[in-house]
Amino acid sequence: MRRIALYGIVASVVLLFSLPALANQPDSIPAHVLAWAKKTGARKQPTNKRIFLVNKYGAVKNGQTLTTAAIQKAIDDCAVKGGGIVTFEPGEYVTGSIFLKSNVHLQIGKGVTLLGSQSFSDYPEIDTRIAGIEMKWPAALINIIGQQNVMVSGEGKVNARGKFCWDKYWTMRRQEYEPKGLRWIVDYDAKRVRTFLVQESADITLKGVTFSNAGFWTVQLLYSKYLTVNGVIIRNNEDGKGPSTDGVDVDSSSWVLIENCDIDCNDDDFCLKAGRDWDGLRVNRPTEYIVIRNSIARKGGGLLTVGSETSGSIRHVLATNLVAMGTGNGFHIKSATTRGGTVEDIYFINNQLDSVGNAFHFTMNWNPTYSYSKLPDGYNYDSIPAHWKAMLQKVEPAEKGIPQFRNIYVSGIKAAGVKRVISATGLSQSLLTGFHFKDVTIDAATTGDISYASGWQFHNVHITSKDKFPLKTTNTDNMQSMPVQ
Repeated sequence: MRRIALYGIVASVVLLFSLPALANQPDSIPAHVLAWAKKTGARKQPTNKRIFLVNKYGAVKNGQTLTTAAIQKAIDDCAVKGGGIVTFEPGEYVTGSIFLKSNVHLQIGKGVTLLGSQSFSDYPEIDTRIAGIEMKWPAALINIIGQQNVMVSGEGKVNARGKFCWDKYWTMRRQEYEPKGLRWIVDYDAKRVRTFLVQESADITLKGVTFSNAGFWTVQLLYSKYLTVNGVIIRNNEDGKGPSTDGVDVDSSSWVLIENCDIDCNDDDFCLKAGRDWDGLRVNRPTEYIVIRNSIARKGGGLLTVGSETSGSIRHVLATNLVAMGTGNGFHIKSATTRGGTVEDIYFINNQLDSVGNAFHFTMNWNPTYSYSKLPDGYNYDSIPAHWKAMLQKVEPAEKGIPQFRNIYVSGIKAAGVKRVISATGLSQSLLTGFHFKDVTIDAATTGDISYASGWQFHNVHITSKDKFPLKTTNTDNMQSMPVQ
């Protein structure tokens, strides 16, 4: 009998509201981590209660009429008058990109659904960063850019209707880019629409909204600080299996609290990023002081994914009281040999994994066909787009592109139905250093392997492997043995 039962909807709700709070876990979370963890999240929220009803500005709730301008007019008026609450009458509203302003609370109430326009012309291009590269890209459906003290909340829904983006991507990739040896750039050229973007902002709260069918990433928190994402539900597979529909991406941001969320997507569920290759090293902005707690990841690439964009470094992370149900990986750290940066001081504590592919997957040479850029013959370098040139710019000296993973702490893990316990591959010039596993119990089909690693410790670790194969280690030193039954 499996140690972890599959969770239904009722069990999920009970889980989210019964897990202990951070302050009640002093024995499992180190005191120095608790000290900074309590400082994460938005420090304030809009307080003005004046109501700005979008319908009075001409917004139409019939689910067919594009009503972007009316919604934006209500937001702008609210901001000019000192802030307040922008609300909707129950109904369905079709909209392209809207841009929130400081001191505005956008309330998407019960019975309200925002439907993303399916025309790319309704999403103007802006200066932003996508998958680690700064470039022009369509604005998101909901944008908070260069603002302070903003909130988006409610029991309503935001259906991005992103299939038009998925279809564009697959057509470009399969019919044009892959045959030409351009797999490495198609994700950047197939400009798809994010659902919710926070960029260069502070004290932002996103609470309670249900998002579905993202055209690309769902929630991106970029170059920002003091952010809260609380009680958000993401359902990106309702209209099919869309590529790159990440759940929540924390991208070169700090002091972030993510809690009580429930994600079902088709890529990384909770993901931490900090820039890619030459451009990411140029920007050099870290992701740090991040708490992710009391949340569920259903389908998706990984419960917690760190990377592959690691150039600015990712550190001081606490991921606790999380549940993975059918994700590709439980805890995934990934980078590439052109990416650089350091991943360190990561705490993956008191989490449950059910039916995942790899419980732990750590690699410094992830997805080479995507990770490494090469201009095929027949192209003139002088005539290619600027973001192609950024991707092709070599990291010099080459050693600067070698990432480092160190001081990773895993404890209180229970997992069942796992295909493989661990796949961990460092580099000869950069060993996976100082990984600590404590109080870990896993039932798996096979154990896995570790290579190019040093100083790993295992305490009270119990692995049951159906194939009975021992853990395979190569090019390792100062390693404790991991018992396998």
